[in-house]
Amino acid sequence: MEFFQLRYFIEVAKHQHVRKSAELLHVTQPAVTNAIHKLEAELGVELFVSCGRNIRLTPCGKFLYQEILPFMSSIETLPSRIKEVSSHENATVRLNILAAWTLITEAIIEYQRIDNNLNIQLIQNEQNDLADITVSTVQHYRPKKKELSRIYVCTEPIYLAVPNIPRFQKKNSISLQDVKDDGFIQLAGSKNLRAICDHFCALADVHPRTLFESDSPSAVRNMIGANMGIGFWPGFSWGKVDTKRVLLKTISKPQCSRDILIEKRKNKIENMRIQLFYDWLTKYVEIFSQRCNEM
Repeated sequence: MEFFQLRYFIEVAKHQHVRKSAELLHVTQPAVTNAIHKLEAELGVELFVSCGRNIRLTPCGKFLYQEILPFMSSIETLPSRIKEVSSHENATVRLNILAAWTLITEAIIEYQRIDNNLNIQLIQNEQNDLADITVSTVQHYRPKKKELSRIYVCTEPIYLAVPNIPRFQKKNSISLQDVKDDGFIQLAGSKNLRAICDHFCALADVHPRTLFESDSPSAVRNMIGANMGIGFWPGFSWGKVDTKRVLLKTISKPQCSRDILIEKRKNKIENMRIQLFYDWLTKYVEIFSQRCNEM
């Protein structure tokens, strides 16, 4: 069965008149008649019988009409539905956040005041390669000879968060060797950050003893403030410490920092709204990091 045969059949079944159906279809009457006859021959049944000057559906014709009408209606609305999908797709950004979650979510909230019609789909999956923009981290980014995407790089200092107790109050900086016997409060789930910090500990010949893990930077901060341990604290992506019970100390040896990467995948068809969001996001992170470094 050809699609045009079914389309002609539906039109004739609606009006039960070949000439009128041909006019509505903008084809000749013989074209409609031949299409119906070929369809009947292929199915091996009669679909219409004569009724005076008009025709009417046979029982087989009625059955075929009822079965294919929903399908044909769906096909006819397909172009408009595809346009809706395209419109939604153009207004969607798939954002994969593998680092700096607090900072990036705050940026999203700020951006929605500018463009609240942009649909931002959040992902957190290292294996996902369908994201439009990915935020990740490495200890030190080394550009490849041929990049397949646009990459913005921001270097972030990593401090040591310690309780505000006399032992730490007069120290401007701390060597990891000085705290080799302390227990660490870690952020659970931050595999890349954990690997980076473990590398720094290895350079200092320190084997960190994890006392507790939490999935919230604020919980890590509160536990350190309660003198339950110490922990690494990314300079700006985790937000401010916002408590006098915790001090942030520069790590003197080894020097600790990481690179935050904001990567925009290059598509064959560029989406202007994704580009605008990417440009705004990278500028937001740049300005935010500069302000934190000046403090």
